[in-house]
Formats: sequence, C-alpha cells, structure tokens
Amino acid sequence: MTSHMPSPAKPPAEGFGPPALGEPRLLTPGPLTTAACVKRAMLRDWGSWDDDFRAMTARMRARLLAIAGDSQGDYDCVPMQGSGTFAVEAMLGSFLPRDCRALVLVNGAYGQRIVETLRYLGRAHAVIDKGDYLPPRGPEVAAALDADPAVSHVVVVHCETSSGILNPIDEIAAVVAAKGRRLLIDSMSAFGALPLEVGTIACEALVSSANKCIEGVPGFGFVIARRDALAAAAGNSHSLSLDVHAQWAYMNRTGQWRYTPPTHVVAAFLEALRLHEAEGGVAGRGTRYAGNRDVLVAGMRQLGFETLLSDRWLSPVIVTFFSPAHPAFRFERFYDLMKARGFIIYPGKLTVVDSFRIGCIGRLDAAVMAEVVAAARASLAEMGVDSAAPPAAALAERAKLAA
Repeated sequence: MTSHMPSPAKPPAEGFGPPALGEPRLLTPGPLTTAACVKRAMLRDWGSWDDDFRAMTARMRARLLAIAGDSQGDYDCVPMQGSGTFAVEAMLGSFLPRDCRALVLVNGAYGQRIVETLRYLGRAHAVIDKGDYLPPRGPEVAAALDADPAVSHVVVVHCETSSGILNPIDEIAAVVAAKGRRLLIDSMSAFGALPLEVGTIACEALVSSANKCIEGVPGFGFVIARRDALAAAAGNSHSLSLDVHAQWAYMNRTGQWRYTPPTHVVAAFLEALRLHEAEGGVAGRGTRYAGNRDVLVAGMRQLGFETLLSDRWLSPVIVTFFSPAHPAFRFERFYDLMKARGFIIYPGKLTVVDSFRIGCIGRLDAAVMAEVVAAARASLAEMGVDSAAPPAAALAERAKLAA
C-alpha cells in the first residue's frame, strides 16, 4: 500500500556509485544493476527445509502482498522457481481453464509471447494487436468483449518492454470488470515501481519476478492471485512444476517450496525489499525511475536521437530509440563502445524499424543517466557519427501507424 510507505524524500541506505570490481552497469529491463548489499546477501548458504528459510519465504510473501495493496486478505502470493517467462506460463496454465477462451492484448514481443504460450497450452484465444506504437484502449476492449461472448479472460502486459510502452491498466481493468470477465496481468517489468494495487484494479492474478523493479537477482517469479481463484485452479495446469495451485497448497501446508528453491536469490530479494521500503516503496522507486527516464530522453534528443513512442506513452522502465540514419552508425559497434565506457544497453525487438533500448531501472540515478548520455556522445564521435537523427522513413512509419 504505497500511501503507507516511508517518504521517498529520504534516500536509500545504498548509494549509486560505480559497481564493484569494475563491472558494467546494466541498462536493461532485468537482469539489472543491483546494490552491493543485495549481492552480499548471497554469500551465505541456506537449507531449503530449514525453519529459518521457511520464515524468509513467509516474510517475502507477506511483503509482496503489502506492495500489491492486499488490505483485505483476499489475495495470496505464490513464488515460482525459474525466469519471468516461467512464471507467466505458470499463471496462464493455472488460471485459464482448458475449455476457456482468452482475449490477449498485444502491442509488442511480450504480448506475442503470451499468444505463443497459449498455442503451446492449447488454450483458445483471440487477439487485439496494436503494433509497436500504441496501447490497447478501453473502448476497443469493450467492443471486442461484446462481439465475442465466449471470452472469459483478458490477458495484458502492464509495461511492454519491447517498445517501452506503458499500457493503461486501470482503464482496461475497469472495462473487463464491467463486462464480467477476468483479468490476468503480466506486470513483469512494472510491479514495484508503478501503481498496481489489487484493491483498486480488479484482477484475477498478476505476475512479476525478482530481477525487475524490486532490484533483486534472477531466479524466481511470483504470482499474486485471488485466493478463490487459486482454490479453483486445481487441475487446470498442463505442467507438474508450473502448477501454481499445487505450489500454493504445498507452501501453505508446509511453509516450503515444492522443489529446490533458489535460496540465495530469496536472501538477496529480501535485502532488495528492504531497500525498496527504505526508498519509499512504489512511489519512491517510481519517482527515481521517472527521473532517470527524463534525464536520458532529454540528453539523447540533444544528440539527435528520437524515441519510438510519443511522450504520452513513455514508461519509466525502458526507452526505445530509433537507430540513426547516419551511414557510419552500426548498432554492434555502438554497443561495444558503450560497454567499454561501462554501460550495457539492449538491442531492439521491433520488426518494422531498426532500434535499440536503454533501461532506466536498477541501481541507477539521474547522475548515472547523465553519464550514459555522455558515453553515447563519445561513442558517436568515435564512430564518426555527427548526427543521431533517425531515418525519415522511420518517423513517417511512426506517424502513420500512430494516426
């Protein structure tokens, strides 16, 4: 519950200085740069069946429910071993009955991955595909639900990091609830930094992972779901290890994970949760990330770069930039030069135009982002690129598709 968190005006205990051992900063949507104290938390071994580790799991689940705003106790938190995609598949396979029909809202690679997962699972589905530039809006979702009464569930990505677009979850959730359908949210790259409280946004379940906006390390995801939906999910799953109901029932009965948990990752995540609370929770973390984005975008635009998205849809998680039109620009060379200056950036995931991405999350602040811009300026100069302006055709395509 963000409003009950400490004030974001107080800085967190760990600073934003250069990482230890000369390691580069990760400007990606996770894994990301972590605090030194998060890394140190992994130096101790834990017994997965030991009471101390069971208590750690219980504290973690309770803290995540508090971040999700579960003030009524209607939800529970189920951690799942594996990457974020493992957790998304676990959510889909467990909460979508085998005879259901889902509507998937797509505007990037991760929405497309959900569609691909449903094909593997054999779940019937329809799609609203908005391309790379625009979010799905409430009225068109309402129209699709009216036109297809067989749809029982809607699935949406909160922050689509292939483009950096922030989808209007509150607007979509209100429509889905009004139409009597159930909502599943992939909040992988948004939970912990952008408001998503289950008391105000009605959803059946949401999913995120350890190595995103909470700033832990990779190794598990977590599903936050209604208790009644968890109970009703028995028998839905296609998979032994990805069965959220089975994990939930076993964890509540024994306090343990069904199979070997990532013990060191859990210990690191608890330390990351401590920093998250000290920074001011969702409000504090989101404010820092938004500041990172603003410094980055302003500085890159001064170099001639242009963002894929209009300012209205830019998330504070990751920003996609068009690749420059200059004939001397090669992304692979730019990547290597940025890495040599201490920053690892991310290639693009768009099919229409050449692009690359720079993340704003992790143990970074506005001063670090100013260093990123300076590194980009120096890298362009070394490449002999005197303007980072994108191709006119890319801007025309953006204008056409966004119209």
